Amino acid sequence: MESLKTFLRTITYISDADFENTIGYFQSQHFAKNSYFVLPGKICQQVAFIKKGTLRTYYLNENAEEVTSCFCIENNLTTSYKSFILQQPSELAIQAIEDTELLVIDYADLQKLYQQSVVWQNIGRTIAERQHIVMEQYASVLCNETAKEKYLRLLKEQPSILNKASINDIATYLGVTRRTLSRIRKEIS
Repeated sequence: MESLKTFLRTITYISDADFENTIGYFQSQHFAKNSYFVLPGKICQQVAFIKKGTLRTYYLNENAEEVTSCFCIENNLTTSYKSFILQQPSELAIQAIEDTELLVIDYADLQKLYQQSVVWQNIGRTIAERQHIVMEQYASVLCNETAKEKYLRLLKEQPSILNKASINDIATYLGVTRRTLSRIRKEIS
C-alpha cells in the first residue's frame, strides 16, 4: 500500500489518516501472464494501480488485428477510461504481459470517495487532466515522429518494455511492421 500512497502524494497531499480511511476500498488482485484485466465488449468496473508487473492496452483494427495503444507499467493507474466513466462496453482490452499485481477500486466505491472527500475529488480531477495530456502527446507522437524516433522514445521512456513485450506488440504500438522494427533495431545497435 505504500507504493499507492507515494503515487497519490505525487498528485496531491493525502494525510495518513485520509489514506487509512480509503485503503479499505482497494482490493489486491493477481493477474497471470496473458490474462485480462479488461475484455472488449464488457463494461469496465474498476480502476487499477499497478503494484507489480506490466499490462498492455490494445484494440482491434478494421482487419481484426490487435493494435497496442499503451504499455502500462508499475506505479501507474490503468483502466478503460471511456468504459469506466460512461459505464458502457469497452472497445479496448487490457492484458497482463507478465504476472501482475494490482490494487483495484470499483466504480461505485470510487464514486463514494469522490462524494466523501475533497482530497479524492482533487485526485480524480488531476488524474483526468493527466490522462488527457498523455492522450494528446500520444496523438502528437503518432502524427509527427518517424518510426525510428518513436522507438527511441520508447527506449528512453519505458526501456523495460523491450524485454517484456513481444516484437509484434511493440511494432503495432509504434505503428510499423515487424520487419520495419527489426530494421530500426539493427540501425540503432
